[in-house]
Amino acid sequence: MSPEPENGSWSDRLLGGFRKTSERLTENLTGIVGKTRLDDAQLDEIEDALILSDLGPRAAARIRERLADERFERGIDETALREAVAEEIAAILRPVAKPLEVTAFPRPHVVLVIGVNGSGKTTTIAKLAHLFQEQDYGVMLAAGDTFRAAAIGQLKVWADRLGVPVVTGPEGGDPASIVFDAVKAATDTGIDALIVDTAGRLHNKRELMDELAKVRRVLGRLNPAAPHDVVLVLDATNGQNALQQIEIFKEVAGVTGLIMTKLDGTARGGVLVAAAEQYGLPIHAIGVGEKIDDLRPFDPDLVARVIAGVFR
Repeated sequence: MSPEPENGSWSDRLLGGFRKTSERLTENLTGIVGKTRLDDAQLDEIEDALILSDLGPRAAARIRERLADERFERGIDETALREAVAEEIAAILRPVAKPLEVTAFPRPHVVLVIGVNGSGKTTTIAKLAHLFQEQDYGVMLAAGDTFRAAAIGQLKVWADRLGVPVVTGPEGGDPASIVFDAVKAATDTGIDALIVDTAGRLHNKRELMDELAKVRRVLGRLNPAAPHDVVLVLDATNGQNALQQIEIFKEVAGVTGLIMTKLDGTARGGVLVAAAEQYGLPIHAIGVGEKIDDLRPFDPDLVARVIAGVFR
């Protein structure tokens, strides 16, 4: 397959984003099957192949168990095996494929976006704003990551490109006061969705926890239901390390959903399945490139077939 991520359809870009994962899984599954029913040794090999493809031990064990139940008494060829694996991956992904929806009343719907520095958080905020704009929502951004001047500057640039207002403060300023100003401005001007950037300093969990708790308190005073979503941005190229980030941020920030970025053709796309199986948190969208429209809610069946190498 030869997808063209820059110009092709969303399906083409998905194919490009998961290509190496698909190739890796297909390669690892090659030669396992035969004309007789699957035996324990073959099931072990399949489980190992899934783990090697970054689907994680829990998802691999689940898929092995389902394949063991089937047994395929008359034997199974590689195509049928990939089809069976695709169906099991889809069963893992379907319950978590939930687009981020603007539902708050009264407005604004407040989305806190968290994630470690370098995860693509600021760019993802811009892509998310664009996604909301496509649904005809009014969007405002808040630069709550005051510890990095680059983050504030980057958010301003994106806000200008998108034509949306952005609330900023001085570098090193109080994030909670910026969030306060942003919620007030969004409420006064009838904005539908307020997307708040936050600091990603995991090296000091206690400081980050205290800061986010303060932001939540300020939000609660203005809008008791806010934040309506706490979205963790994960860099898929981190593989299994991304799962550790979910663990930490769940504890620190009360994550309610995930966005997986940088599914850009590396061999790490299987971590999407691992995250779904291990944590069951909604996965709101996936990013498969650098362009503004490269973040989209995902079709779990299509993604499963792409990963398993049965969508060409």
